[in-house]
Amino acid sequence: MPAPLSAYLPIAAPGLVLLVACLAAGRRVREPLWPVLVLVLAFVLVRDAMTPAGLWRLGSGPGGLWIRFTEDPWSLAALGAGSLAATGAVLALLPDLRRLVRWCARPGPVAAGAAGGVVAAAPLLWAAAGTPPEARGGEVAAAVLPALLLVCLCGNLAEEVLFRGFVQGRLEQDASPLRAALASALLFAACHSFLASVVTGAGWPLLAFTLYEGLVCALLRMRWGVAPAAAAHGVAIFLLACGLP
Repeated sequence: MPAPLSAYLPIAAPGLVLLVACLAAGRRVREPLWPVLVLVLAFVLVRDAMTPAGLWRLGSGPGGLWIRFTEDPWSLAALGAGSLAATGAVLALLPDLRRLVRWCARPGPVAAGAAGGVVAAAPLLWAAAGTPPEARGGEVAAAVLPALLLVCLCGNLAEEVLFRGFVQGRLEQDASPLRAALASALLFAACHSFLASVVTGAGWPLLAFTLYEGLVCALLRMRWGVAPAAAAHGVAIFLLACGLP
């Protein structure tokens, strides 16, 4: 097993066992927000555990917020495949939540979503222009880019199914689409608070970016569906993590 993954699993596994037990204990609860709450906690755990395991690094400096993943392509590929498998399992096992997800996987909206990813990443890319690579996480080897793209697309698909599929879809049942979009974006940013303040030194730039990115993705979900939002999220993180000059 690649070294980053062998460090990651002992960190994340105990909490995940408890959260799976929570889902099992509340399996007869008909309120969809109960499993959504558990899944949000699982998302925070599996994402934040990546930092001490060395699977990624985040920081902020003269060039603004920067993100770098491990350069072990096997770990990245395993993370991407694991995220995709976990998303599929959740959708298969929780039909009440699955019905909340509006996909809209047509080529046009998905392409518009990918363009939205460029819009989401643009402020940070502009801020980093002219900053030496060593001041924003270092250069990224070209051989890692395919695996990096995989983990960005699959990992952020899982996040979008959770926040724009389950959360935003459920809130739209009781609130206007715009209010539901705003609430999902705010919750998405709030779920990065511990990562920004305690786990990493990224600070407020991470919260500002995740709120902005969350709004972009939430509006795409409101207009078209989860697939365009997932495309935007994946493209934005890939652009920020691939070491563009």
